[in-house]
Amino acid sequence: MAGRSGPPGSGSTGPGDGGDAPRRDTRGIVQAPGLLARVDFRRRLPAEPLRRWIEHYWLIDWSLEQPYVARVVPHPCVNLVLERRGPADTAPARGLVSGVGTGVFSTELESVGRVVGVQFRPGGFRPFLPAPRSLAQFTGGGLALDEAFGPAGAVLPARGLDPEQEGERVAALDAFLLSLRPAADPAAEQAMALAHRVRTDRSVLRVEHLAASAGLSVRSLQRLFATHIGVTPKWTILRYRVHEAMERATGPGADWARLAAELGYSDQSHLIREFTAAVGVSPAAYARAAAAEPRPPASPGPTDRGPEDPRSGNHAPEPGHARPGAGGPDRLP
Repeated sequence: MAGRSGPPGSGSTGPGDGGDAPRRDTRGIVQAPGLLARVDFRRRLPAEPLRRWIEHYWLIDWSLEQPYVARVVPHPCVNLVLERRGPADTAPARGLVSGVGTGVFSTELESVGRVVGVQFRPGGFRPFLPAPRSLAQFTGGGLALDEAFGPAGAVLPARGLDPEQEGERVAALDAFLLSLRPAADPAAEQAMALAHRVRTDRSVLRVEHLAASAGLSVRSLQRLFATHIGVTPKWTILRYRVHEAMERATGPGADWARLAAELGYSDQSHLIREFTAAVGVSPAAYARAAAAEPRPPASPGPTDRGPEDPRSGNHAPEPGHARPGAGGPDRLP
C-alpha cells in the first residue's frame, strides 16, 4: 500500500484536483465496522468550485434499538456539523463549526438522528471566514455558526437537515458555502499542499525535512500550520501515522515490528506507545476488538442520492467533527 491516502480505489483526492469520487477509507474511526453496521453513512462531493477547499460532505442517519458509543481519532481538519438528535418534529436542528480535535472523542448515539457535515481539507477552512483568524484559536473547541458566518449561519441547520431528499441537503450546503465567496489564498494553498503531502507520502517523518522541502524555516512552517490548520506539523505527521496504524492493525496477521518500521517508528515499542496514547488501547487489543465487531451490510448503492447527480457518495466514514448544542464538540463524521 503506497502512501497514507487510503487503499487502492479509495477515491482519495489531493487539494484542488477535482476528483470525481469521495474517499472510501475509514481512517480515524475507532472500530469502524461496528459503527457502519449500525448507521447509514454516506459521503458526497461538493460542487466543483468548492472542491479545492472541501474534501467531502458526510451524512449519517440512524435508528437504533440500543445506544451505541462511537469513537473517533480526529483528522487535522475543520468540520461544519449540522445535527438533529431525536424525531424531526420535536428535536431542534443545531449547528457548529468544529475545530481540530486533539484527543479521542466519543459520543453516544441513541434512538433516531441525523447529521450532515462538511469536512474541509486541512488548511481549507480559513478562506470561508468573513474575518480570517488563526485556526489555533479554536483547536479542541468550536464556533457557533452565527459567530463564524454571521446571521446567514443561523438558518443553515434547518435548511441542511429538514429535506428528506439527500440531494436537497447537499444542494443547501453548496448554496451556503458558495454564498461565502471563498477566495484563493496562496498561504492556504501551501498549507493544504503540505498537509496533503504528509498524509500521502510515508517518507515525511520529520518536521525539519518538510520545512526544507517547502523552502521554509521550521518556525515559518509551524506558523503556517497554526494559522491555517490549527495544529503543529509534528502533530499532523503523528496523527496520520496513527491513522494508518489503526487501519492496518485490523488486517490479517498484522506484523507489528514490520508495521513500525514501515511507518517510521524507531521500534515496535515506540509504535505501541504512540498508538496507545492516541487511541486509548494497544494495537493488539484494538485488533482483537475489531475482530469481534459485527460487519457492515453490503452497500446497496445510492438511493435518492440521485442518478442525476454524479457526486453520489458511498457508505464509508470519516472522523473529526464537533457536536452542536450544549453537549459540546461531537467529533463523529
